[in-house]
Amino acid sequence: MECVFGLVGNGFAIVAADTSAVHSILVHKNNEDKIMLLDSHKLIAASGEPGDRVQFTEYVQKNVSLYQFRNGIPLTTSAAANFTRGELATALRKNPYSVNILMAGYDKEAGASLYYIDYIATLHKVDKGAFGYGSYFSLSTMDRHFRSDMSVEEAIELVDKCILEIRSRLVIAPPNFVIKIVDKDGARTHAWRQSVQDVTTASV
Repeated sequence: MECVFGLVGNGFAIVAADTSAVHSILVHKNNEDKIMLLDSHKLIAASGEPGDRVQFTEYVQKNVSLYQFRNGIPLTTSAAANFTRGELATALRKNPYSVNILMAGYDKEAGASLYYIDYIATLHKVDKGAFGYGSYFSLSTMDRHFRSDMSVEEAIELVDKCILEIRSRLVIAPPNFVIKIVDKDGARTHAWRQSVQDVTTASV
């Protein structure tokens, strides 16, 4: 029951994701970070099959780093999103990845932006977006409360409303979420919203 969502405010972008690693009826862990740092001013939040999610996001991260190493300048968020879309489109005709992505970034000229990329390589620049079962609730909540001129505090409050709605309405709701933000000062973890701590199983 994965939940990944994000939005763009006044000079920043925020992405949030659940932190559950699940297979079938089993929860393996509750602190899996599904939002990866691409570079100092870019975040990539992903949902999908765990193997595809980890492999593909690491592949994108290393290629973005390689471009910067070779050329001395970082990719813009738009360029990174288009590269990601191109790799998904190429894989779609060979060995497709089951992964959906929200890419957030901040560029000096363009400001904050958020890109929606799904598993069949559809790319859109959006003000707000979501993937997973939680999208049924987070998208409707954002439709009701989202404004393009929101401050960081207002955006965090809206993210918390989305998390509360998911926990209240989704029959098998993930207990924990991580929230990350990117702005002119860079990409960073803002907060964790935890209702269940990871517990080490005692030896029998």
